[in-house]
Amino acid sequence: MNYTETKIGTINMELQQALEALSNHESFAKFILTIRDLREETISELHKADFEQIQQISGRILTYDQILQMANYKLIEKRFG
Repeated sequence: MNYTETKIGTINMELQQALEALSNHESFAKFILTIRDLREETISELHKADFEQIQQISGRILTYDQILQMANYKLIEKRFG
């Protein structure tokens, strides 16, 4: 493992620890649940999107999904949802 991989691994671990700590706070839960709602709203936009908009909307959905997965939103949803 080289220096860059080690540094990225350390950053990812620190980020994961920070997200775990934040997941215990109701205000963070509200933020994450808002991201979930925005993702659902964006998914519904796909139904009326034209071909040119589909790629942009899909990118937004993927971004929301990444945030939600990093924050372990299913657990937050059980606790605060």
